[in-house]
Amino acid sequence: MGVAYPGYRKQWFQMENKDGIKAVKVLTYITANEGFFKRTWNYVFYMMMTVLVAPRLGKADVVVSTSPQFFNGLAGYFVSRLKRCPWVLEIRDLWPESIVAVGAITNRRAVALLEAAERFAYRKADHIVCVTNAFQRHISARGGREESISVIRNGVDFESFAHQKNDVAFARKIGVEGKFVAAYVGTHGMAHGLDTLLAAAEILSSREDIVFVMAGDGADRVRLESEIEKKKLNNVKMLGQLPKDEMPRLWSCSDVGLVLLRKLDLFLSVVPSKIFETMAMKKPIILGVRGESQVLIEESGAGICVEPENAAQLASAIVDLCDDPTRADALGESGYRYAKAHFDRRALARTFEQVLVEVL
Repeated sequence: MGVAYPGYRKQWFQMENKDGIKAVKVLTYITANEGFFKRTWNYVFYMMMTVLVAPRLGKADVVVSTSPQFFNGLAGYFVSRLKRCPWVLEIRDLWPESIVAVGAITNRRAVALLEAAERFAYRKADHIVCVTNAFQRHISARGGREESISVIRNGVDFESFAHQKNDVAFARKIGVEGKFVAAYVGTHGMAHGLDTLLAAAEILSSREDIVFVMAGDGADRVRLESEIEKKKLNNVKMLGQLPKDEMPRLWSCSDVGLVLLRKLDLFLSVVPSKIFETMAMKKPIILGVRGESQVLIEESGAGICVEPENAAQLASAIVDLCDDPTRADALGESGYRYAKAHFDRRALARTFEQVLVEVL
């Protein structure tokens, strides 16, 4: 969105305590999620500020940094050297592979430079935590020590995302009361192939009982809004970025969660985190992603898998669940049980804590 959240302002250094945790905010070059060079400067500027502020923060036992974005992760190396302590690098997405695959960067020299920095980070990290088994193989092939890589999957906070009855007032507020709601919740980016959703909406334009809801923001949101208006897709509601506390209300009046990515080999290795939130809310999933995500959905019995970027299959799966609510409920319950057993964020946090203890 390119604007600071309420309560924050541009200043070099800001500290706050929240739930007993001390958080340090640093000056950031704020820009909308569009334009490669502006976003890159945003990332580099943050890394520089982190290194400048680190000496003021006192002793550290371990430094943990996360990627993406990539320069945020790399900042951990410099801070750990200043603090003379171990560095744990968390990899939640593969950079630069992900931005190269969607065409966000094409300059070969820039790509080579980023790939060299990626290999440097994998070699220098004392330990690496990644979110899929495929990521572990990728990191190992590019210099990471296999014995120093742990896989800790994404998860969900079952207290924040607790299943609840249909919030009729919220459904009325967003204009979907009495409809079968197919919800896409998350980033509206170049990687997600959301034109497929719009094409499916066109196919189902005669089904007045079905509506698509899109919640979130991203580099592709403005273009998608324009497409919705141009194609007169009255069955698509674009809500933009919603406050976090409204997400369970949105899920309560949704009937199926859509998890979509483009048909690229890169995405064979990813497991989008929105899968786990959808499971926690006992909603069936329609997955347009191949690879590790598909294996997860098939193992859990949480939904239906369709070919990525295939609007006809997506539309057909939505109709199937709309016309068979018993099946939809069964898929939602199955996904919930599987997530409760494997993806409770509290349990995963304890696993991460144990990794940090072993590193120390």
